[in-house]
Amino acid sequence: MKRILIISAICLITLAATAQTRVVYGNLTAYNAFPVMNVEISSKKAKATTMSDSLGNFSIVCLEKDVVMIKPKVFRPVNRNVNDKTASLNINLVFIDTPNNRQLAIDLGYVTQVDLNYAVSNLAAENKDYCKYTDIFRLLEAEFGGITVENGQVLVRGGKTSFTAGSSYALMVVDGQPTQNIDWIRPCFVKSVNILKGSDGAIYGARGGNGVVVISTK
Repeated sequence: MKRILIISAICLITLAATAQTRVVYGNLTAYNAFPVMNVEISSKKAKATTMSDSLGNFSIVCLEKDVVMIKPKVFRPVNRNVNDKTASLNINLVFIDTPNNRQLAIDLGYVTQVDLNYAVSNLAAENKDYCKYTDIFRLLEAEFGGITVENGQVLVRGGKTSFTAGSSYALMVVDGQPTQNIDWIRPCFVKSVNILKGSDGAIYGARGGNGVVVISTK
């Protein structure tokens, strides 16, 4: 009987330990466009490791509350907290652009030479890590000079007051659509941000006279 109880206890402990582990799926990109391959990913508490494949995809065993850690050369390191509700992680790695790092990224098999050459020449604005900000307004104030936030609205220094618009706030455009509210946008979902001032905002008519905040999401 005692032996049966011991065996049962061991089984329960094993099941409990198993129940605490889960698989988190993810994808690594650079410049929000190109897959990053051959990168080691690890989970801090579960002590698991894996590698991203040719499409930048990976899966890793984690505990219910864990930290996924990514520390590749030539890219900024990334840590992501996961919990029992985290199903997937889409992570855009920020490339540290130097001539030496460009060659090293290719030699390590992280990206292809064609993709990297195109990215550094044409996609500089995409090489951002916006996930470090707690909300969209902190992102705007930190990344762009002359931005002030008042009650969920944005003021752009250099924008001319539009009398027809009835206020001095900037027009906000998300994925091509004008909107009154952007506080729902999570920084991690932001692909790019452009601030248009003066005549650059004229394509949006009188409403663009106070400046335009143009946000593209992933």
